[in-house]
Amino acid sequence: EEKKDKKYLRREFSYSKFQQTILLPENVEKDKISAKVEHGILSIEIPKMKEDEKQKTSKAIEVK
Repeated sequence: EEKKDKKYLRREFSYSKFQQTILLPENVEKDKISAKVEHGILSIEIPKMKEDEKQKTSKAIEVK
């Protein structure tokens, strides 16, 4: 005789290291990147450079 009024709950968790690498564009302020974890959600903030700051970081190379 089967009883179908019982309920079961199965949960699986994995506790291992996770790593992901991404390439950032050149117009990013690398010193101002921040990350935080809240309620199991990872948020990464990557601010872009302003147009006038972008021109300061570029470098002209003289060709002889």
